[in-house]
Amino acid sequence: MILRAENETLKSENYRLQAALRNVICPNCGGPCIMGADMGFDEHQLRIENARLREELERVCCLTTRYTGRPIQTMAADPTLMAPSLDLDMNMYPRHFSDPIAPCTEMIPVPMLPPEASPFSEGGVLMEEEKSLALELAASSMAELVKMCQTNEPLWIQSSEGEREVLNFEEHARMFVWPQNLKNRSELRTEASRDTSVVIINSVTLVDAFLDAQKWMELFPTIVSRAKTVQIISSGASGLASGTLQLMCAEFQVLSPLVSTRETHFLRYCQQNAEEGTWAIVDFPVDSFHQNFHPSYPRYCRRSSGCVIQDMPNGYSRVTWVEHAKVEEKPVHQIFCNYVYSGMAFGAQRWLGVLQRQCERVASLMARNISDLGVIPSPDARKNLMKLAQRMIKTFSLNMSTSGGQSWTAISDSPEDTVRITTRKITEPGQPNGVILSAVSTTWLPYSHTKVFDLLRDERHRSQMDTLSNGNSLNEVAHIANGSHPGNCISLLRINVASNSSQNVELMLQESCTDQSGSLVVYTTIDVDAIQLAMSGEDPSCIALLPQGFKIVPMLSSPITDTTNSSEPPISLNNNSGGCLLTMGVQVLASTIPSAKLNLSSVTAINNHLCNTLHQIEAALSSTNSHENGFFLCTEPTKQ
Repeated sequence: MILRAENETLKSENYRLQAALRNVICPNCGGPCIMGADMGFDEHQLRIENARLREELERVCCLTTRYTGRPIQTMAADPTLMAPSLDLDMNMYPRHFSDPIAPCTEMIPVPMLPPEASPFSEGGVLMEEEKSLALELAASSMAELVKMCQTNEPLWIQSSEGEREVLNFEEHARMFVWPQNLKNRSELRTEASRDTSVVIINSVTLVDAFLDAQKWMELFPTIVSRAKTVQIISSGASGLASGTLQLMCAEFQVLSPLVSTRETHFLRYCQQNAEEGTWAIVDFPVDSFHQNFHPSYPRYCRRSSGCVIQDMPNGYSRVTWVEHAKVEEKPVHQIFCNYVYSGMAFGAQRWLGVLQRQCERVASLMARNISDLGVIPSPDARKNLMKLAQRMIKTFSLNMSTSGGQSWTAISDSPEDTVRITTRKITEPGQPNGVILSAVSTTWLPYSHTKVFDLLRDERHRSQMDTLSNGNSLNEVAHIANGSHPGNCISLLRINVASNSSQNVELMLQESCTDQSGSLVVYTTIDVDAIQLAMSGEDPSCIALLPQGFKIVPMLSSPITDTTNSSEPPISLNNNSGGCLLTMGVQVLASTIPSAKLNLSSVTAINNHLCNTLHQIEAALSSTNSHENGFFLCTEPTKQ
């Protein structure tokens, strides 16, 4: 990116000099000057410099490809990646920053991403002679999953904190012998977990969602960032789901750029046991016996994972979920070490917690006997508003991770720094067109995630924090319950500012949700016309949303502070509650001009905003709790 920016600077300087030379007037005769020889020399020098930069860029791309395992396109291959940097005018921020910022002309290179994410490397499909082996593996993987769901000790033992079940690897290796002709990579770290819960959805509807990639993504919007059905290998008899085997690819995410996404190809098999009244969905690896699928980086192999679904009365189901995978981990930032290495980041508890919450949301979406709608005119308007909030959650989740190869830049060399920034060029409807600056930071707090969640979802508490309210109060004008927990809801808030009048009303759409794996608070400003358009039943995809918010996850222990060997699983600092990790994500429409440039004053402003907000949240929590103050892993404001 530095080389590209340097090349762009040289080209711009050359064009400026050419234009100046064309306007030179001879002081003797007043006519135009002819400088053919000088122009030819400049052009020759520029071509030499361009050739040198191109050779250097190709060398860097080769090294990067060798290190990451992913091809990096050069300028000649993809001109869209030559987008200029951003020159952000901080007056365009929806909030005002109190710290004065001195003018700064120093430029900083930040990744500029194209409007669409990089596609999956599908690799290929199964040949006819491979389908029989895939069906045999499907049967053995299904038997393994069912046994792992039904067997307790000694296969599953309680974790040291007593809140989770962990796999006894020696017992598992004894019970399930993986075929020797398949690749079982012992150098990969194993993650395994199990959890059980009751969800408000029937088994047939849930199975249908698992076999449809789009529905599957909608069911797990904060986990599954991308998914696709590549090939249907076998269909159930008479069009039924039982017996279906399909090849899929998917990308799983954590809502932070500090944790790499996991991309994988796998086979998904569905089977019904009519006698027991159960359905089972199992995922097992395809790259173990098929060589056409390029391995992802970090390497992620999904072993026999999935769920067994038991029908219950009144449309409920009991779901037992097993996650079993082998992963070659990238170095993990110290603040996320415990979260990732404990298996919580992609474990069964998180999958099942999101499933339970989303099933309650779907039940609320389909409800028709709602009497108190407030300012919402009809049940259909309520349904449309919920769909708009769902898109807001999905947009926020995608934009806060490394999904689709999204690159993030650290603004400090400190290993404790958690602030990351990136820019995206948006041309499609659904988000404001132009260049968007995103910034994310994570901090540890010595409070439970429910306590932090209750503070952030309450508009009255948020109004007391200047960095979040800009000094304005918020009043709830509409409320939609999404589940049994009072924190699972959608709110339409009126922003009370001096400029508000009957002709100019500012609103905020907010959704908050919580489950055993963590909590989420996402909100975005929206005008009255857009809300009326959404509730009238018109296509809401044209409504531009730029959400920001918070992700809170519980910790079993405090984050590790020793970074000398971050590739090894960390040691917990204590056996008590480890507080929570609070991740804050901010998005700003930086400019509607794609050629804008980013300077250090813009980065300083957004870094100050993140740090000030986190400190105000800590102060608000401390005022109601006698616990010791938390520490914040954010960058100190740069001296200008």
